[in-house]
Amino acid sequence: MTAPPPETQCDCNRRDFLVTTTTGLGVAGLAAATIPLVSSMNPAADTQAVGTVEVDLSQVAVGQSVTVTWRGRPVFVRHRTPEEIAQAVQDDAVSLRDQQTDAVRVQRPDWLIVVGICTHLGCIPLGQKPGEPRGEFGGWFCPCHGSQYDTSGRARKGPAPTNLVVPPYAFLTDTQVRIG
Repeated sequence: MTAPPPETQCDCNRRDFLVTTTTGLGVAGLAAATIPLVSSMNPAADTQAVGTVEVDLSQVAVGQSVTVTWRGRPVFVRHRTPEEIAQAVQDDAVSLRDQQTDAVRVQRPDWLIVVGICTHLGCIPLGQKPGEPRGEFGGWFCPCHGSQYDTSGRARKGPAPTNLVVPPYAFLTDTQVRIG
């Protein structure tokens, strides 16, 4: 038998090398394009800076509330009175539409920290300033549709489907809290 003519011979080693090299370069090029794309999806440094806010609690008297801005949203920080704490604990036994105990909603009983946005349509409830209506349950009152929250920020009356949201927070010291 004679060897096939040179134009029909297969140089498999050369073909395997070209396929492997092309595949490797394609993967490297895809990685080079993907890494900056994924990195661009991370929040910018200025966005991360407003991702947390520290609050000095030493300036907030018992019974007083302050509003701070966290991620563009109002956050209510209330230094609760012993009466408000007792009422919140007593209301743990009441049937609620979004059942949560007061102990689940606070890290320390004297401080309540909640996002101040009504869970019905996103209004800002009243009750932060002295003289504002606080509703039947002594917490917050949303005048838009009548939602009422108790001293633990739980939805008690009106169309609000859930409690006021508790943001992530941690006490740094006895008088300093970081939200976010």
